[in-house]
Amino acid sequence: MLINLSQDYSILCDWVAELRDISVQTDRMRFRRNLERIGEIAGYEISRTLAFEEVEIQTPLGISNSKVLKNQPVLATILRAGLPLHQGLLNVFDKADNAFISAYRKHDRDGSFEISMTYVTHPELENRVLIISDPMLATGSSMVKTIQELRGEGNPAEIHVVTAIACTVGIEYLRRALPTCKIWCGAIDDELTAKGYIVPGLGDAGDLSFGNKIQL
Repeated sequence: MLINLSQDYSILCDWVAELRDISVQTDRMRFRRNLERIGEIAGYEISRTLAFEEVEIQTPLGISNSKVLKNQPVLATILRAGLPLHQGLLNVFDKADNAFISAYRKHDRDGSFEISMTYVTHPELENRVLIISDPMLATGSSMVKTIQELRGEGNPAEIHVVTAIACTVGIEYLRRALPTCKIWCGAIDDELTAKGYIVPGLGDAGDLSFGNKIQL
């Protein structure tokens, strides 16, 4: 399942536009907040697909028959760029368990790269709903390797991928490798450069959120 959250207009489209806008990107707090808000919208939409149960809630004046989330999901993100998007999801699923993964492109001199994974921490994953976020789904290599690593530790009942901007190349790669994943995108771009960057995209989400880094 693939959901493009900006296919029809909503205020989310404004936030995506600001993420892309070089005249707005200089405001790191605003950039992080827009990613966070996209995470909140995605979290709300995902919640509508999850299992719930009916419970009786005691109010000051009586009993309310209410619907509540049946089981808490696991929220995972790829460091460091994924932190604002992850926070948006955590604002919605505020009782969720959390997982964190360090996965990055290790570039070679010829321009090629491999995915290096140096840190993984997670709760119990078996038969849980896993929601994993990363602002950019470009080639899909980091996301696929991350999910495969987590699935090796436990088999989730559902996997939802949340991204601000995805490339059609990465979407198709992810769907081939993990066909049961549900993908939630703030926007979808069609072009990918030879170095694996999304066009028009928005640049480096990690740098725009937290400052430039030394290239490894």
